[in-house]
Amino acid sequence: MAFLGIEESLSGRRWIGPEPDLERRAEGLAQRATLPLPVARVLAERDVPPEEAAGFLQPKLRDLLPDPLTLRDMAPAAERLVEAAVAGQRIAIFADYDVDGGSSAALLIDWLHQQGRQATLYVPDRIDEGYGPNAPAMSQLAAAHDLIVCVDCGTLSHDALAAAKGCDVMVLDHHLGGETLPPAMAVVNPNRVDEDGTLGHLCAAGVVFLTLVQAGRVLRKRGLREPDLMSLMDLVALATVADVAPLVGVNRAFVRQGLAVMARRQRPGLVALSDVARLDGPPAAFHLGFLLGPRINAGGRVGRADLGAQCLSTRDPRMAEDLARQLDELNRDRRAIEAAVRTEALAQVEARGDARLSWAAGEGWHPGVVGIVAARIKEATNLPSVVIGLEGGIGKGSARSVPGVDLGRAIQRLEREGLLLKGGGHEMAAGLTVEQGKIAPAMERLSELIDRDLATRSGVRDLRISGLLETSGATPEMFRMLEDAGPYGQAAPAPRFAFADQLIASAATMGDRHLRLQFRSPGGPPLDAVAWGAMDGPLGPSLIGAKGRRFHLAGKLELSTWGGRERLRLRLDDAAPV
Repeated sequence: MAFLGIEESLSGRRWIGPEPDLERRAEGLAQRATLPLPVARVLAERDVPPEEAAGFLQPKLRDLLPDPLTLRDMAPAAERLVEAAVAGQRIAIFADYDVDGGSSAALLIDWLHQQGRQATLYVPDRIDEGYGPNAPAMSQLAAAHDLIVCVDCGTLSHDALAAAKGCDVMVLDHHLGGETLPPAMAVVNPNRVDEDGTLGHLCAAGVVFLTLVQAGRVLRKRGLREPDLMSLMDLVALATVADVAPLVGVNRAFVRQGLAVMARRQRPGLVALSDVARLDGPPAAFHLGFLLGPRINAGGRVGRADLGAQCLSTRDPRMAEDLARQLDELNRDRRAIEAAVRTEALAQVEARGDARLSWAAGEGWHPGVVGIVAARIKEATNLPSVVIGLEGGIGKGSARSVPGVDLGRAIQRLEREGLLLKGGGHEMAAGLTVEQGKIAPAMERLSELIDRDLATRSGVRDLRISGLLETSGATPEMFRMLEDAGPYGQAAPAPRFAFADQLIASAATMGDRHLRLQFRSPGGPPLDAVAWGAMDGPLGPSLIGAKGRRFHLAGKLELSTWGGRERLRLRLDDAAPV
């Protein structure tokens, strides 16, 4: 039965409430653990028993941190890294150009700096060099260094790593591996084919952090001072959220601890980025994914590829401010380019009308925005999406998936079958290179490969509701208790509440695309709401003239601080007339 009887909302979705069994478990947990029912519902959704509720609400890294040695090649990787640091050998870091790669590089740079050592940072140009190690760059780095550490890349780069003659190479990565490993002295990757997948939810920065934990053991065994690893947690949290890693297990502790470290404002790059992004309160996972992440990515998308990593790793506040301003400007440029590509791509998707896969390809589409456009199309269609930019008969594209569909594995199979020149990634995101003439057959084959996964998904257009809430119950205190059950993100969605029979007190546009409104329960206090991008779809136009009318509203609570005062509001996802 539809929640509140809503079979079709303003955005065309059916509202689905908690199952009766979950509601019973939540009520029991609320009584036994003395928790408000909205908080108990979150824990019940995560299958947390009452006796473990306190530990879940206050996760400790020491309790959740896995033994690094459970990962293959960890022991030789950590030993070699320590050897290079202690001996003052020449170290190069080859990093991917996204947030995970930049954060991973900054982790190593900071760890080395604490020991009085430096490293050469190399980030490939997205357009000229593409993703991952390439033979010319590896050969050049090998000629001038004793050790090359590839972070967030390298697992499939057999030829490129073979070009690093006379130099040790290690790979710290999380992307899906192939049947054979590249020629490296160590490949630490929880998604190697010979791993059991227990730690497959880690992003590359998580893998790097575990490597540094093991390196700390090696230093301690040698009687040497260990760098302060807890000060690095802000970088691990940033990468975990921005790379859309599932917020389960140790990832929860990474993000919780990292947000606390970030709140101290001790890393110049993150301080500067927070300021240009106008972050107006303590950082939350939402800010990492939607305010900081896009700015760090902007350098690799439409500017200089290493700007993000440089900003995260610099210890000079003035340099950090300059780099943050550059990234902020590039992010504005990226938005304009993205908007144009998104319009053209959506038109193609709508014209094609494929119920399995949303894909589009266009001449001259900037390769730096195809990934984010793919993400936008995935959000609009609730289907796996691929966007490809064409130049000179070659297409370079990015793919984004939906829960339950392993797109990275499917794209790797396309490469093995000869439909792609290159392809790889992980479950939720992947990249590919394809000849223009093979795009259509490759996308048809991709649709076939993901069809079985799609068939097992149900209700992709359903809107999941955690429960009812009154405006009188939407308080900063309730929000903080809900935050203890987080952080929220991939595989751990934030609770979405329905506010039934609400009177719309006011509604107005913010900019061209967004909507803000105020509503109140009968006899209750008013609550503000904002709906980002609502004017692009049916939600905004339907609510803009709704003053004095009643609607059921659904969304997620968020708290901001402005002028020393806390303000709670609803991030509106959907609405339905009463």
